[in-house]
Amino acid sequence: MASPGSGFWSFGSEDGSGDPENPGTARAWCQVAQKFTGGIGNKLCALLYGDAEKPAESGGSEPPRATSRKAACACNQKPCSCPKADINYAFLHATDLLPACDGERPTLAFLQDVMDILLQYVVKSFDRSTKVIDFHYPNELLQEYNWELADQPQNLEEILMHCQTTLKYAIKTGHPRYFNQLSTGLDMVGLAADWLTSTANTNMFTYEIAPVFVLLEYVTLKKMREIIGWPGGSGDGIFSPGGAISNMYAMLIARFKMFPEVKEKGMAAVPRLIAFTSEHSHFSLKKGAAALGIGTDSVILIKCDERGKMIPSDLERRILEAKQKGFVPFLVSATAGTTVYGAFDPLLAVADICKKYKIWMHVDAAWGGGLLMSRKHKWKLSGVERANSVTWNPHKMMGVPLQCSALLVREEGLMQSCNQMHASYLFQQDKHYDLSYDTGDKALQCGRHVDVFKLWLMWRAKGTTGFEAHIDKCLELAEYLYNIIKNREGYEMVFDGKPQHTNVCFWYVPPSLRVLEDNEERMSRLSKVAPVIKARMMEYGTTMVSYQPLGDKVNFFRMVISNPAATHQDIDFLIEEIERLGQDL
Repeated sequence: MASPGSGFWSFGSEDGSGDPENPGTARAWCQVAQKFTGGIGNKLCALLYGDAEKPAESGGSEPPRATSRKAACACNQKPCSCPKADINYAFLHATDLLPACDGERPTLAFLQDVMDILLQYVVKSFDRSTKVIDFHYPNELLQEYNWELADQPQNLEEILMHCQTTLKYAIKTGHPRYFNQLSTGLDMVGLAADWLTSTANTNMFTYEIAPVFVLLEYVTLKKMREIIGWPGGSGDGIFSPGGAISNMYAMLIARFKMFPEVKEKGMAAVPRLIAFTSEHSHFSLKKGAAALGIGTDSVILIKCDERGKMIPSDLERRILEAKQKGFVPFLVSATAGTTVYGAFDPLLAVADICKKYKIWMHVDAAWGGGLLMSRKHKWKLSGVERANSVTWNPHKMMGVPLQCSALLVREEGLMQSCNQMHASYLFQQDKHYDLSYDTGDKALQCGRHVDVFKLWLMWRAKGTTGFEAHIDKCLELAEYLYNIIKNREGYEMVFDGKPQHTNVCFWYVPPSLRVLEDNEERMSRLSKVAPVIKARMMEYGTTMVSYQPLGDKVNFFRMVISNPAATHQDIDFLIEEIERLGQDL
């Protein structure tokens, strides 16, 4: 266990002994918690010693009540100006907060209590004795609470209660035993950055209103391009609302590069365009084709080998077929870290084919891009430097809070030419600073959230070596899981060999199915196992892991690890929990 001075949020240790019910541990944390102002430290101490309200069990209809301060005076002023009076939220409304006249004191008190709620949630997110999820069915939550919007305002006490109720039923995505998505974990510096950007509440389209954020985006995107391998970090890029939009940007720019007239004249002015991607690629490629008017039928899926990697010979064959039909191949999207198998397409071979046929090469590294930060694992993306564009989502493998997705483009100025509309009310040409820092005209969006600050601040706090350690640890945990279950009774691997990423895909076979022959009946029964175990996981609230079918393979578990808080003990717990919940199936 770390000492209090090493960081309050190092909650939990490798063996799970960082427990709020351990008096010695709680006392150590409280010494640090007392540094907080506004009563937050005392409340955190109460929580850590176990005196605070425990999370209600599933089915409870009463939400946890917000901590309110009882009024110490009898005056009826709103807000009360008596310096000795405590705040009573039952008599205060949003109109009593800033920018209300004399609203400073209730505003500070209200926000401190909101912060109290958030900090308690953060602590519980890392506490293995708490549930990952307090699951209720949709109709139960709809009936249990009144979520409807009303004409009349509620008081601030009720608003605080809504904050608590919302977090009570939220999934603890930072919990060390939450493995359900590619984006997991809760980084404290990234969280602080998110709070800051929400407070600043500005837009990313011009330097005029987001000077520091625009410069940080410039610096960060350049660094990411350097890591990809483009000389001097040259090129362009932008942070978008997610990997699906980043992939659509790549399709948009690739089409414009080949047929710039499409911007004004539309698809009627260009021939039938064809894009190629693997059959294990993300569905966003087809979504992008639909949105851009290219059509989903114009996205050709290339065969993969048994490990989920695109087969280059099939790619070349399908390109030739399209050309023989008079169609125009304009984009190949290779995947670096497929969603299910975590496979890395052979980028060097794909790059050779794209060069041969003069086709734009895009690499969807939304999931696998983080491995570029690791000297041990970056070889899996060899050839990415030859791509024309790359999608890279730091909110996945690098643990940056949602959302944080980057589209990097090798050719500078192409995004601007493709997307600019010269809106004179935003992008005046006679401003008194360098207009190249007004980035909004190269984006599809007008309003754009500040996504870069989370990544930049985490990078400053961790350094590249910190991200490397994070990624190496997650890959090691995946290998640990694979080594445990590959020869364990009751487990069957979906594909042979050690996974390339943290995706570990397997079937759990209950005792009743282990004696059956491998036939259609067995497959039918096996397909029902993972959904039942997953449902039980959620109802107990102990852990979460994803499952899905793929091709001719019936439902299997897809375990992914991107949370650096996870440990070997959490992997052991997951295996034992699957067996406990599936023994009777």
